[in-house]
Amino acid sequence: MPDYPRPMTAADPGQLGLRERTRLAVQQDIAAVALRLFLARGFDEVTVDAIAREAGISPRSFFRYFATKEDVVLGRVVEAGHRVERALAARPGQESAWTALRAALSVLVDEPAGSREDELALARMSLASPSLRARELEKRTEWERLLVPHLGARLRPRPLDRKAPDPRAAAIVATTLACLHVATLAWVATDGVSDLVELFDEALGAVRG
Repeated sequence: MPDYPRPMTAADPGQLGLRERTRLAVQQDIAAVALRLFLARGFDEVTVDAIAREAGISPRSFFRYFATKEDVVLGRVVEAGHRVERALAARPGQESAWTALRAALSVLVDEPAGSREDELALARMSLASPSLRARELEKRTEWERLLVPHLGARLRPRPLDRKAPDPRAAAIVATTLACLHVATLAWVATDGVSDLVELFDEALGAVRG
């Protein structure tokens, strides 16, 4: 499988050289054009050729920055995962794993990537496209890889005779992300009228008991 370039995150620019910063700027410009087209026409109706034409580049150049059309949208998901990871790492050490993770996820609400209308439109678009949903699931798996190590340090040590891998941190992350997903489904179903944070907390409270 080709080693496609991974979308850079907002945490990177200060550590990048001129060439990398230029690449990031071009990548962000292409993504802005593509998202505008997706929101106006629908994800499945927009081709890579259309994005390239609107952005003033060739289709071949497009694939220097994104592995697939889906990755234009899902770069936002990757960046969101890094934002949550940074927020989780900054939480007070005495907080429980559940409390720290819930607080870290609030960064997605406190610092939204776009307007409520845009976020709602993007959520609808993701739910309506099977290919986008499949790739989004892959990206969410990356969230687990980022967050599980931070939570493991917050859990009570296991008995010394337990030799099997510790599933607890992964279970907490997977459950919390599932609650976020079902809360988003409910939020979209109400056309964004409901409070997404309240829906998320309601879902999380149901599984925590």
